[in-house]
Amino acid sequence: MLAFDDNDADSGAGDVGVLEMDRDRKPRPFAATRFAEGSPKFSPDSRWIAYSSNESGRNEIYAQAYPGPGPKLQISIGGGTDPVWARNGKELFYRNGDNMMVVEIRLQPSLAPGKPRVLWTGPYARGLSSQCSPAGATNSNYDVTPDGQRFLMIQEEEDGLIATQINVVPNWPEELKRQVQQEHIP
Repeated sequence: MLAFDDNDADSGAGDVGVLEMDRDRKPRPFAATRFAEGSPKFSPDSRWIAYSSNESGRNEIYAQAYPGPGPKLQISIGGGTDPVWARNGKELFYRNGDNMMVVEIRLQPSLAPGKPRVLWTGPYARGLSSQCSPAGATNSNYDVTPDGQRFLMIQEEEDGLIATQINVVPNWPEELKRQVQQEHIP
C-alpha cells in the first residue's frame, strides 16, 4: 500500500490518496475535502493513516482508520506537520515549528492518542512544501530508527538554508578503509 499527496494544480487543493499494490492498482482518494491534506503515513500495522490537514485553520496532525470507515482523530494540539510513526506503532512523531513532538499512541481496543510533548527544539530543515498546497503542508524529511531512540534529520546552519542533495555511500566502512589507506601511501 502507498499513501501519497494528491495535489490538483488547477484548484490548488491538496488531498490524500492511496494505492493498493495487490489489488487493481488504481489510485483512490482517502482524505479529500475542501481543506488541504498532505504528508500521509501508514501506521506499521497498516490500520491507520496519519496526515496533516488545515481544516482547523492551521495545520494539525490527524489519524484516520484505514480503509475506513471510522472517525478521524486529532493527534496534535497547537499545530503540526510531517508525521512519522514509530516502528512499533506506539508513538507518533511530528513537527510543530522548530519543536520535534511525540505522542504516545494506545492501539487497543482502538486508537487513543496521549498528550503531545516536546522532545527537543532546534533549527532543522523543513520538508519540501507542495507547490499546490495552500496550507503549506510539507512532506517529512526525517526518519526515526527502528528503536525510536535516534532521528536522522538535516540541521540548518543558516536560516533559510535548504538541503538539495543527500549523498548515500553504500558499504561505507569499506570506503572509509580504502580512503584511509590511500592517504597513508607514500
